[in-house]
Amino acid sequence: MVRPASFGFNPQTAGSNAFQQRPHTPAHTEAQGLALEEFDGLARALQRAGVEVLIAPDTSQPAKPDAIFPNNWVTFHFDGTVTLYPMLAPNRRWERREDILEQVVREGGFHVSRTVDLSHREAEGKFLEGTGSLVLDRAHRVAYASLSPRTDLDVLGEFAQLLDYELVTFEGRDGAGQPVYHTNVIMAIGTRFAVVCGEAIAHPRHREAVFNKLEAAGHDVVDISLPQMQEFAGNLLELESAGGRVIALSTTGWRSLGAAQRQILESHAEPVPVSIPTIERIGGGGVRCMLAELHLPKRR
Repeated sequence: MVRPASFGFNPQTAGSNAFQQRPHTPAHTEAQGLALEEFDGLARALQRAGVEVLIAPDTSQPAKPDAIFPNNWVTFHFDGTVTLYPMLAPNRRWERREDILEQVVREGGFHVSRTVDLSHREAEGKFLEGTGSLVLDRAHRVAYASLSPRTDLDVLGEFAQLLDYELVTFEGRDGAGQPVYHTNVIMAIGTRFAVVCGEAIAHPRHREAVFNKLEAAGHDVVDISLPQMQEFAGNLLELESAGGRVIALSTTGWRSLGAAQRQILESHAEPVPVSIPTIERIGGGGVRCMLAELHLPKRR
């Protein structure tokens, strides 16, 4: 997790993110203060649940309004690979920081065997924003991706080739028919469950392919509605804790779910809902977006 120094509404990302809401007043300091409270609340809730949390501090200069969402610029993999991603907004490219990677390796006691850097694709105007663009079924090596201005098919192909993933792509649309900016608000995949907004997958053939693939892999699928997707019900992440598996998600998302949907999730892991309304509203991202999960092997 990256503790923000300059959280706020990012005009460079608003054009492709319908979840962002411009604040009525330019109270940047107020938004930053509220975001810090929500960030610290999430970190504490995960730690209380037995999850090991590594927190890196954001730097104040240059100002990075979306630094709180590190999962978009980096992923960490079981084989020791670190992957860096091309970002659409120029002011988000400043989030890629070598010192954060060094802190992760040092404090986590991890081993890194290679770095795959896809950020050169920014020069071509082609983007792939980490596990915002990619929802990874790591156990079965399948990458699900909703094509959008932030998720380019060419870069997807390069990722799949270099990291040995099968691709399942589709077009995700919101209630207004606009492309959904990131795949991770449409769907999430746990060890034995998946959450998907079937309504958001534009073509019936693609929708059927996604559901079939998930079910064939043994996932218990929770189908959420478009209004639930708008409430970040699909933006969640399963994590390992000292006592078993937990599901990190927002209170907004959890409250939007029906009893039967909650029951399915609870049968697989312990939900940890946390309130982050400022981050959801102004930042346009949810709990899952705030977490860059660490799968790197430990140093011997």
